[in-house]
Amino acid sequence: MKEVIDNIKSKCGSKCTLIAVSKTKSVEMIKEVYDLGIRDFGENKVQELLSKIDILPSDIKWHMIGHLQTNKVKDIVGKVFLIHSVDSIKLAYEINKQSIKKNIVSNILIEINIANEQSKYGFKIDEVSFAIDEIKKLSNVCILGFMCVAPYQDNPLDNEVYFKKMKDLKEKYNFNILSMGMSNDYEVALKYNASYIRIGTLIFGKREYL
Repeated sequence: MKEVIDNIKSKCGSKCTLIAVSKTKSVEMIKEVYDLGIRDFGENKVQELLSKIDILPSDIKWHMIGHLQTNKVKDIVGKVFLIHSVDSIKLAYEINKQSIKKNIVSNILIEINIANEQSKYGFKIDEVSFAIDEIKKLSNVCILGFMCVAPYQDNPLDNEVYFKKMKDLKEKYNFNILSMGMSNDYEVALKYNASYIRIGTLIFGKREYL
C-alpha cells in the first residue's frame, strides 16, 4: 500500500492532491492509509461518512464526492471540507440555506456530466453558465471549480477528450479546482491539470458490496 501511495503522490507533484476514496472501507483500513500520510478522504454516502467522522482523526479533510440528496445536506454542512457533487441549483440552494443557519460558507464544486451519460448526474456543458450565475447569487456558498466522473474506458486515453473539456471549462470561468481522474485514468487527468484525483481501488483494493 505504501509503495502504491508514494507512486501516485510522486505523479501528482505539488499541484494535485490525492483523495483516498474510502467508501465501504473500514475505519481500520482508513487509519492504515492515514498513517501513511494521507489526509484527504472521499465518501459517497452521507450516513457512512457521518459514522466515520467522529471516530477518525480530526485533521482529516473529508470530501463528499457522491450524489447528495437535499434532505441530507443539513447533516454534512460544516463537517466536510469540500462538496464535489453539486449537480443542481436546487441542491446549491439547500447548501446555502443550511450554511446560513450555521453561519459558515460552504465550498463546493459544480459537477459536470461531461460525457452526457444518462446514468450520471451533473450539469451539461451548455447549462454551466446559467448554473454559475445562479449559484454565485448565494451568500454562503463559494464555487471553487468543477468535478466530473468520466466514463469507464478500457483504454484510459479515451477520456483525454473529456479531461481537456474540463480543463477548458476551468480556464473559461477562471476557477482554481478540477476534481477528476480515478484509479483507471488518473494519469490522463493529471495531464489536464487535475487538482484532485479520487483513488479508491488502487489504494484499498476492489470493493466488496453486500
